[in-house]
Amino acid sequence: MIKIMFICHGNICRSPMAEFILKDMVKKSGLSDEFYITSSATSTEEIYGGIGNPVYPPARRILEKHGILFDGKRAVRLTKNDYESYDYLICMDERNIRNAIAILGSDKDKKLSKLMSWAGESGDVADPWYSGDFEAAYNDIYEGCKGLLCKLTEGR
Repeated sequence: MIKIMFICHGNICRSPMAEFILKDMVKKSGLSDEFYITSSATSTEEIYGGIGNPVYPPARRILEKHGILFDGKRAVRLTKNDYESYDYLICMDERNIRNAIAILGSDKDKKLSKLMSWAGESGDVADPWYSGDFEAAYNDIYEGCKGLLCKLTEGR
């Protein structure tokens, strides 16, 4: 089983969008039994009293627009133990990588990457928290997830 964790700052916009976009792609490819996919935050800003906030309403709307289910997701924080539990820790931007390393301690096995690198690009996923453009974020995430799935299933 391939274990993937997507990471962003708060785990209410980009990383849960990536989680559910990839889950949808995997399901449509008939590969659900071969993947475990989740997401987390590098901060605790969206977690209060141990309970994380749900997916941000505009992110929910863009997922719904594309027919992607996301029920029950609440923000959780990345932990040091996650490093050993996952094969791929995929961040939305460079700052997420720096913050993830601060939590994890290092990236000795080179598990951390930026999602857009899987689409052959060096940039960051557009951040809709600041721009309000959830469609641009969706498009970036979709392309990154498509590239990721293609690379992980090559030769099948």
